[in-house]
Amino acid sequence: MRRKLRSPLPQRHGLDPVRLRTPAEQSWMTMRDHLVERLPRVGPQRIDAMLREGRIVDRDGPVAPDAPFVPESFVWFHRDLPVEVPVPFEIGIVHRDDDLLVVDKPHFLSTIPRGKHIVETALVRLRRELDLPTLSPAHRLDRVTAGLIMFVIRPERRGAYQTMFRDRLVRKTYEAVAPYDPALELPCTVRSRIVKERGVVCAQEVSGPPNSETRVELIEHRDGLGRYRLTPTTGRTHQLRLHMSGLGVPILGDGFYPVLTETALDDFSRPLQLLARTLEFTDPVSREPRRFDSGLTLQAWTSYTDWAGTGVTGRPG
Repeated sequence: MRRKLRSPLPQRHGLDPVRLRTPAEQSWMTMRDHLVERLPRVGPQRIDAMLREGRIVDRDGPVAPDAPFVPESFVWFHRDLPVEVPVPFEIGIVHRDDDLLVVDKPHFLSTIPRGKHIVETALVRLRRELDLPTLSPAHRLDRVTAGLIMFVIRPERRGAYQTMFRDRLVRKTYEAVAPYDPALELPCTVRSRIVKERGVVCAQEVSGPPNSETRVELIEHRDGLGRYRLTPTTGRTHQLRLHMSGLGVPILGDGFYPVLTETALDDFSRPLQLLARTLEFTDPVSREPRRFDSGLTLQAWTSYTDWAGTGVTGRPG
């Protein structure tokens, strides 16, 4: 197995540098010309400034502004960070050992850097706060969903734990708060075909062979609300939210289903009432059974009036 090429640049703000490999064909006179074409969102003036400041490097050091194009070579640099709204909630530590870190992610915090959310993500914050530069996620959780996420501390263990999630060897349960419908027969198992198109915010259920399955159970109900246990056997995008909406009991705080509603990134009111409650699996390294439980609760169930208010209420759940 080939060893991963080590970056000559350290992490910045808990983020690894971008690595680019140049193509084999020689279609550019200079590395600068290639980067301008390769990175249209950065802009030629910004690339020129980064080259002048020595912020773009190869294995021998900073790339000169007039450096000739070198095919099949590597360059590294740190992207400029977007202006982000701080997510004002803490990440709770559920478990930590030499291999694993299990946390309670709050609502509104993305798992990994993507789009408008870079530094304000669980991965980057945990790398910085816990001084764990090689930390990596074993799986992901939607930004608006709270609860358990497992991270791998040691790079040599990453494949074993990520493969476990990929192969559906982890039993996950979720809790949700949604309207109570006495006519809805529960427990039930929902199966449907879910399609998520690139560039489209919402997924949709379409006709065809099912590719998603969720077990839905009612734990308890009061005052027109139900607390539900959701056990998915597949992991399609927005699966739980689509299945609850399809049953006629959309999860409280869902701005996507059944109707898409625009919400500002600095609006932390009325979080989606969906919580990743448990993770259970046989550890692929020790072969011992493991179970982790979230310490969070769903606010709409414990205090509906607080959840339904218009202001930020502190820690989600």
